[in-house]
Amino acid sequence: MKKLINIVVVLTAFAQFSAQKIIHQEVFSPKMNKKIKTIIITPNVEPNTKYPSVYILHGFSGNPDRIIKEDIPDIVKKAQEYKTIYVLPDGNYSSWYVDSPVAKDSQYQTFIGKELVDFMDKNYPVKAEKKFRGILGWSMGGYGATNIGVTYNKTFGIVGSSCGALDFNSFGEGYNKYMVNKVLGPLDSINPNFLTDSKIKVMATAGQHYIFDCGTEDVQMIGQNRKFHTKLTEMKIEHWYTESLGLHDTAYWSQSLSNQLTLFDKFFKK
Repeated sequence: MKKLINIVVVLTAFAQFSAQKIIHQEVFSPKMNKKIKTIIITPNVEPNTKYPSVYILHGFSGNPDRIIKEDIPDIVKKAQEYKTIYVLPDGNYSSWYVDSPVAKDSQYQTFIGKELVDFMDKNYPVKAEKKFRGILGWSMGGYGATNIGVTYNKTFGIVGSSCGALDFNSFGEGYNKYMVNKVLGPLDSINPNFLTDSKIKVMATAGQHYIFDCGTEDVQMIGQNRKFHTKLTEMKIEHWYTESLGLHDTAYWSQSLSNQLTLFDKFFKK
C-alpha cells in the first residue's frame, strides 16, 4: 500500500509539473519599486527541458488579459504547438515601454529588457541564450519591442513589430492623444534616443532578426512603417517586411501576430 501511495504521489507531482499553464504573476521591479502584473503561458513542461521565450507587448490601453481573449486568441494553443513560453507584461495602459525622464515610476524599458528577463531566467525553464529569446509587440508595443529589442540586442535574437508607431515626428496629434507626451515630454524637446530612427545604426551590427508588418488601410501607421522599411533597406539591414489589407484594429493584428509567432518559431528552430 505504501509503495502504491508513493507512486500516486510521484505521478500527481509530475502531472502538476508537466501540465500547460497560464500563470498570473506579479513581478517586482526594483527600478520602479512596484510589482508589475504579468501573464506567463507555458507549454506542457517536461523535466530537464528548457524552452524558447517570447516577450509580448500589448498596444495602447491594452493589457495581458486582453491579449489572450482578443489580440492573439490562439496564443495558448501556440505555446503548446511551438513549445515556447510566452511572457505578457502589463504596460500600464500608456507607458510606451520607455524609461521615462518625466515619470519616475514608469521605467518599463529596464523592467522588460533586464528585470523581467532576469526573473524569467531564474524562475522558469527558459533557454537563456539570445538566439532563443524574442520580443514582439503591436502599435505602442511595436514601438516598445523595437526599442527594447534593439537596446538589449545581446538579450533578444529576434524582434517583431506589427503596425508599430515607429515615427513620433509624423505622429501628428497622436503624440498627445495617445499620451506619449506624458512619459517623454513635448515632441519639440524629445531626446533623440527615444526616436526609432536612432536605433537603425545599431541594428546594422546587432546580429538580430527583424520582422515588421502593417495594414495598408492603417492610415496613421502605414506611412511610418514604409519609411522605416525604406531606411533599413537603404542601410542594407536584413529584415522581413510585409503589408496586407487591414486597418489598425484587432482583426488585423490578431492575424499578423499569429503569423509572426510562426516566424519566431522557425527562427528558434533554425
